[in-house]
Amino acid sequence: MLIQPTLDKLNALKLNGMAIALSDQMTHGAAQGLAFEERLALLLDRESLYRENRRMTRLEQLAQFKQRAALEDLNYRDRTGLDRSQIAALAACDWIRANQNVLIHGATGSGKSFLACALGHQACRNGLSVLYVRAPRLFEELTLCHADGSFRKRLAAIAKISVLIIDDFAIAPIGPRERNDLLELIDDRVGAKSCIVTSQLPIEDWHDYIGDPTLADAILDRILHRSHRIHLEAKESIRKTEAEEEFARDRNKERVK
Repeated sequence: MLIQPTLDKLNALKLNGMAIALSDQMTHGAAQGLAFEERLALLLDRESLYRENRRMTRLEQLAQFKQRAALEDLNYRDRTGLDRSQIAALAACDWIRANQNVLIHGATGSGKSFLACALGHQACRNGLSVLYVRAPRLFEELTLCHADGSFRKRLAAIAKISVLIIDDFAIAPIGPRERNDLLELIDDRVGAKSCIVTSQLPIEDWHDYIGDPTLADAILDRILHRSHRIHLEAKESIRKTEAEEEFARDRNKERVK
């Protein structure tokens, strides 16, 4: 039986997963003994898995994560402030569907970015769109958008993202334009989308950081409302610990050689 025309039709119909599975079935004799219904079920399962993996890959690429991270890789031993029950609840992503926010505070090296990216990765697993950006670069990008007239278009694009991760908030001074841009950005998301915000600055000091009392009240009212708060403390800098572990692994590899 000539199978290539069937494979060509499956690919033309964008049933690429089924085409791959059918090719595998024809190559491996084990599937030949299965009933038609069983083989068809295997083809459909492969197509579903293929599409899910492609969607996941696309969402991760669009998210532009700073690092690859997953909730199952969280190190509870070397961090305080991580509540297993809270993380388990956030992993279900109901907070995103309810348009709530997650605020993560902690010192340098406490793992804020890792946790934010892990939560974002979990959102991608659930088929939700994510965008990761550091606060200084976000404000720089919006400034450029003002200059070339694309500010409203960029705001509209960001407003469609299910989860916006703003990393390193309050790490650099902001002026009037940044304050106004932040209010516009956050206002689009109230009751519609979610944010994850990480900062070295304690949340109670964000009002003073923003500066303008009126804008600070408006921004924080939108960010803090219905938010989940996580305060991280690391016994030792996570980056230092990871560097030491990587160095130890390299040394062991050299000894094995």
